[in-house]
Amino acid sequence: MTINPERQRDYARKALAGIRLVNGGLGLLAPAVLARQVAADAKTNPAALYAFRMFGVRTILIAVDLLMPDGPVRAHAVRAAPVIHATDAFSVALAGIRGELPPRVAVKLGLISGVNTALAIIAQPARSTPSGELRA
Repeated sequence: MTINPERQRDYARKALAGIRLVNGGLGLLAPAVLARQVAADAKTNPAALYAFRMFGVRTILIAVDLLMPDGPVRAHAVRAAPVIHATDAFSVALAGIRGELPPRVAVKLGLISGVNTALAIIAQPARSTPSGELRA
């Protein structure tokens, strides 16, 4: 059984929005939980909580845009998603290589960013050829 490409893109968009809502909600409402996941000590580095709250707000707003009815807002969010998540993946890879993150944390965050990047790419709309036919 194969999944219709349009349905597959829709599932990827919704899955990406769900991941963003969970991570954004944690960042906004429970930043200490995320800080512990990246081995940041909120007691010695309270700025980490502030950064996670900012991350949370941004992430929730982007997720909401992905869940909007079909239209220009959602289309923009879908088009921007690969750049956002590929940049996140690059940033975590660079932080891991430079030793700015513990290796286990870098791998975990890299996997999350990689999954998000893949979902963002899968969610991209079909492109039309010069003759007007759609390609998956």
